[in-house]
Amino acid sequence: MTTLRLDLAYDGSGFRGYAYQEGMRTVQGDLEAALKAVLGSPVETAVAGRTDAGVHARGQVVSLVVAEAPDLERLARSLNGIVGPEIAVTAITIADDDFHARLSASWRRYRYTMSTGTAPDPLARGFEWHVGSRLDLGAMAAVAPEFVGELDFSAFCRSVGGATNVRRVDESRWEADGERLHYWIRSNAFCHQMVRSLVGLSYDVGRGFTPGASVREIVGDGDRSRVATVAPPHGLTLWEVGY
Repeated sequence: MTTLRLDLAYDGSGFRGYAYQEGMRTVQGDLEAALKAVLGSPVETAVAGRTDAGVHARGQVVSLVVAEAPDLERLARSLNGIVGPEIAVTAITIADDDFHARLSASWRRYRYTMSTGTAPDPLARGFEWHVGSRLDLGAMAAVAPEFVGELDFSAFCRSVGGATNVRRVDESRWEADGERLHYWIRSNAFCHQMVRSLVGLSYDVGRGFTPGASVREIVGDGDRSRVATVAPPHGLTLWEVGY
C-alpha cells in the first residue's frame, strides 16, 4: 500500500464547499470521481481543511492510500484534464505510510481580502469583498492581536453538538496592498465561520460600528450575538497547511 499526498488549488465559487454532500457539487465529489476514473476503483480521501461553500484554496492538502504507486506525473496530468480549470492538482508526492492530511497537520493559514476601491474590480470580484468605503486600518490592526493565543472562539463560531471552540491562534494581522486589505490568520484548527466572523468584527471596528475597546470583552464572554457581521465567503482563501 502507498500513501499519496495531493496538493490542490481551487476556485470555490461553483462548489458547495469541499466536503462531499449528496446531490451537491463539491470539490471532494469532483476529485474523488476523477480519481476513480483514472485509478479504476473508488478511493477514500482525507483533507487538511474542509472549506465552506464559496471559499477558495491555494494550498489545500489531500491524502489517500492506493494499492500500488502510480506514475505520479501521469496521474497529475490525467486528474487535471478532468477537474480543471476550477481545481488544479499542483503536486503529487509519495508520503510516509502514517501521513494523514488532517491528523498530521500542525497548522492552517488563511487569507481574507477586502477591496476599499470606489468601484469593484470585475476581474477580482470573485476573490475579494468589495466594501466600497474607507476603513480605519490602524483600528483594525490594533484589535488583531486580541485573537492570538489559546482562546475560546465561541463568539465567532457556529457551535456544533457541544464540541469545543477552543483554538490556538499563532498569527492574526492586517496588511494594506493599495486599495486592498489582507487579513492573515494561522491556527492549529478553525471552527465553522470563525475566520469570516473575525473579519466581520474587524470590519465593524474599521468602519466605527463597534468600538475597538470592546473586542477583548467580546472574545471573553463568548456571546455569538455580539458579532453582527459575518464576511462573505468569496474573499477567503486557504493559503497553506503546515506539517
